[in-house]
Amino acid sequence: METKELVFITVIGRDRKGIVATISTFLYESGINIVDINQRIMDDGYFVMTMLVDVRQATPSMDELVRAMEKIGQDLQMKIQVQHENIFKMMHRV
Repeated sequence: METKELVFITVIGRDRKGIVATISTFLYESGINIVDINQRIMDDGYFVMTMLVDVRQATPSMDELVRAMEKIGQDLQMKIQVQHENIFKMMHRV
């Protein structure tokens, strides 16, 4: 069984068409597999999405992924944060 290299992606901003499609298309084209996805639209029209993705076979480096997600966020007028699982675990350790 191959181990996964997991990364959390969080997306927040005003709801609009194409958010999921734009991000998931980029991930697919970059060899990144979506392991889990959760999204909802809040009462005030804000879109919130969290994704857990496996970057083990990704073509971009982690730095390139972060920059690409920042660019997509700017294009969509959204805030996109990318965080490696190891950093997430360290920050949320009890």
